Amino acid sequence: MIAAVLLLVSCRELEDAPVREVAVYDATPYALAYGGMAAPVIPADNPLHVQGVALGRMLFYERRLSRTGTLTCASCHMQEHAFSDPRKFSLGVDQLPGKRHAMAVFNMAWNTNGFFWDGRAPFLRDQSLKPIQDHLEMDESLANVVEKLRKLPRYEDQFMRAFGSSDINALRISLALEQFMNSIVSSESKYDLYLRGDVMLSDAELRGKDLFFQEYNPFFPNASGADCQHCHGGLNFENDEFRNNGLDLEADLTDIGYEAVTGNLGDRGKFKVPTLRNIDLTAPYMHDGRFQSLEEVVDHYNSGIQASNTLDVTLGNTLPNGLLLTDEDKANLVAFLHTLTDLKLTTNPAYGSPF
Repeated sequence: MIAAVLLLVSCRELEDAPVREVAVYDATPYALAYGGMAAPVIPADNPLHVQGVALGRMLFYERRLSRTGTLTCASCHMQEHAFSDPRKFSLGVDQLPGKRHAMAVFNMAWNTNGFFWDGRAPFLRDQSLKPIQDHLEMDESLANVVEKLRKLPRYEDQFMRAFGSSDINALRISLALEQFMNSIVSSESKYDLYLRGDVMLSDAELRGKDLFFQEYNPFFPNASGADCQHCHGGLNFENDEFRNNGLDLEADLTDIGYEAVTGNLGDRGKFKVPTLRNIDLTAPYMHDGRFQSLEEVVDHYNSGIQASNTLDVTLGNTLPNGLLLTDEDKANLVAFLHTLTDLKLTTNPAYGSPF
């Protein structure tokens, strides 16, 4: 009788237990919306799929990617700050600061010339794994990450949906993270709405726009602009190149930047030109976070350029007199930069934590 009762109870428990869904491969393409921007070139060997993006999003917010289980990718790339870090240098698992300011990770699909400030990661999938292994950041081995994820049925299921098998490995982790980051798009700023004819810009914003796109001309100061579009052109407001923007004199360069990757002396002090989209949300500025405000940045380009052998030629042309911007010009330029803010990016649930 006891055996019969135990069997009956066991059967009832099995009946009441939730049935686990059987995960199957799902190759549904991810519909990427990008407003008026040109279509990005997505890697042919890693097209965006709904389930791949979903897996990448899970991993982006997964604490197990760090040694202590306390940090995620989002710890240093916060959605409310346009996926950047308001701290000058991000803090790793041992509360040690990094060496450079964390770059924003939106509109990555329009970057094709290396990642990080110094371009040391050729592809976004390469970039995605480096913070995990960096001793100043997550300080974890890829082997340990794989083992931790393999213990979780939800990841076995999601890898099956995304890749057609439940095998979890470092390459697939990197591809999923690449898919998610390539899905993060910012194209809904006030300036985008202005280009569509949906809103008007103020007089100050319009004047700032003219200064932004107008070339520098020291011979005709009244017609001279700030020539920002030289490096921050196109609808993503960048040129996907590495430039020396005159932060330091040659003798004061302590971070050689792109030169460390290429070995070319001509690349000394050059860093990736970042997008100016959401620039109001991504302070502090420059690779070393030295400027706290947009006003400081504008002042640097107006009158603070430092000469060195690898200084960008266009910036060198502004020496020794600077951009000749008045206080009103500078205020108008900052007003225009504010129009590049996309608040929808900061609250879009598709980019937030799935947990």
